[in-house]
Amino acid sequence: MNIVKQNRKAWDKKVEEGSVYTKAVSKEIIEKSKIGEWKITVTAGKPVPKSWFPSSLKGLKILCLASGGGQQGPVLAATGAEVTVLDISRKQLEKDELVATENDLELTTIQGDMSDLSVFGDESFDLIVHPVANLFVEDITPVWKEASRVLKDKGVLISGFTNPLLFIFDDEEDMKGNLVVKNSIPSSTLDQMTSEEITEHLMANKTIEYGHSLEAQIQGQIDAGFVIAGLYEDDFGGSRPLDKFIKCFVATRAVKMKF
Repeated sequence: MNIVKQNRKAWDKKVEEGSVYTKAVSKEIIEKSKIGEWKITVTAGKPVPKSWFPSSLKGLKILCLASGGGQQGPVLAATGAEVTVLDISRKQLEKDELVATENDLELTTIQGDMSDLSVFGDESFDLIVHPVANLFVEDITPVWKEASRVLKDKGVLISGFTNPLLFIFDDEEDMKGNLVVKNSIPSSTLDQMTSEEITEHLMANKTIEYGHSLEAQIQGQIDAGFVIAGLYEDDFGGSRPLDKFIKCFVATRAVKMKF
């Protein structure tokens, strides 16, 4: 099974269906960003604190990692940063290109896998913005290692990821408002499916998702050479049952340190 190919097709389909994570920012947001009134998210809705960024982004080399969809990339480009957006989905990248064209922004797009950044040299970027996306790769260790490699010394990685608690529940029951424990962590979308259900899932161009442990998420960054310098939590905004009990998203600010 080619997980990368499957998730590429699935995200192209999400664009066609108009998923919220594929909706590009408006011209009004870009205009505000050009005069310094900007914000981005790497989780569901809570903005990343401005204190996590340098006072000025002008000229800063930023990689928006697995971040297509015309959201983070164009906003950061509007601040004067030199932005590169890498995403698995060509249709997601077309969203960034469209916003850039419509708003006269300089922005580079590259179709690729977040686990393989070999297209970039060592220490190519000052900052990486990585919204909730690593649930779409089976092993996140290469994601952290590659991010560390392409960041400059003291470079910053701002990441959003899912609290694995979300993945222990039956997703279909969750959507009905019922919290039914079904999966262990780590886990995969396909773990509890029959061979027939797996075939149907793949043929429908649905994503394959993975529930990673908090150790893999946080200690994984540390093992790759980062120091965690900030953390906050976020939720679905009240649209999921778990929002009543716990926030299911985490964002971290990690600094690459050479010891």
